[in-house]
Amino acid sequence: MRVLVIRNFDGTGLGQLRTALDEAGAMIDMRALHHGDALPDQVDGHDALVVLGGGQSALADDDYPYLPNLVDFIRDFTASGRAVLGVCLGAQLLARAHGAQNLIGGAREFGWHEVTLTPEGKEDPVLGALPGRFAIFQWHDDHYMLPRGASRLAGNLVAHNQAFRIGTRAYGIQFHFEADRALVAEWSERFAGWIAEREPDWGSRHKVEADRFGPAADAAGLTLARAWVSTIARR
Repeated sequence: MRVLVIRNFDGTGLGQLRTALDEAGAMIDMRALHHGDALPDQVDGHDALVVLGGGQSALADDDYPYLPNLVDFIRDFTASGRAVLGVCLGAQLLARAHGAQNLIGGAREFGWHEVTLTPEGKEDPVLGALPGRFAIFQWHDDHYMLPRGASRLAGNLVAHNQAFRIGTRAYGIQFHFEADRALVAEWSERFAGWIAEREPDWGSRHKVEADRFGPAADAAGLTLARAWVSTIARR
């Protein structure tokens, strides 16, 4: 299987998604659009699309002029029936691609926070692999309204639509299930200055939260990664 991965920001990575994709023998085509890499001309050259997170908003077209084309590409890829996964910013762009309103600011979460599955989420072939309530790593300020016709799969009090599905194979996930403790530690070092300005107590919180929530969150994240990868149809 060939999987197209869109990077929008330096320092992001596949994390536990890489593990699940490697286990499935996937060929990964990684493109950093914020550094000028081009989108494919057609959507039919890949079996799945992953759009990763980033520090910009989903409406930052002036600073990231590739975003409108990426939104169109996401919409076309979803319409093709192939598997789609948007994580954090990627979920916000998936929502934008399907006509939903992006909500800029007002939904700040950082660290491991609890998410609850909806009844539809418990029955979903991907999210249903998780416990009904679980802690997972979060890093976002923005959020989105649910696209018309989408299934709401998970939420919490800060971000109502933590996960949604469009059709049968396109998933938007607000939380960073791909970020295990190793990736969180990498982000904490790489973005230390940025985090210190916004979360000045993270230095003391990090180890405590990682020890308390990390093992179960890592297990949930890998379970979710494997469940989504299993939806990719091999051609």
